[in-house]
Amino acid sequence: MRKRGASQNTVIHTRRKFAEEGLDAAIFRKKRLTPPVAPKVIGDVEAHIIAIACSAPPEGFTRWSMKMIADKIVLDGVVESISDETVRRRLKKINSNPT
Repeated sequence: MRKRGASQNTVIHTRRKFAEEGLDAAIFRKKRLTPPVAPKVIGDVEAHIIAIACSAPPEGFTRWSMKMIADKIVLDGVVESISDETVRRRLKKINSNPT
């Protein structure tokens, strides 16, 4: 049978936090001021991704792949590196279909 409840250290920490900082500090987590990793894709990079995805694909291809878009952005010097998954997520976020 599994034991339920909080560990002794959790209780001690929560009591101390309540005594020092009040109920909200003891119950709720502190909100982060900045994300753990700065976003790589911001306005100008996103605009570049969209522009490439909406442009004509290279000769010999019927459409842009996520890998080709990522490679093109790096070749153009917009970012130092970017993965095709980042490109895919950004295009999905804006409901774009690069066909």
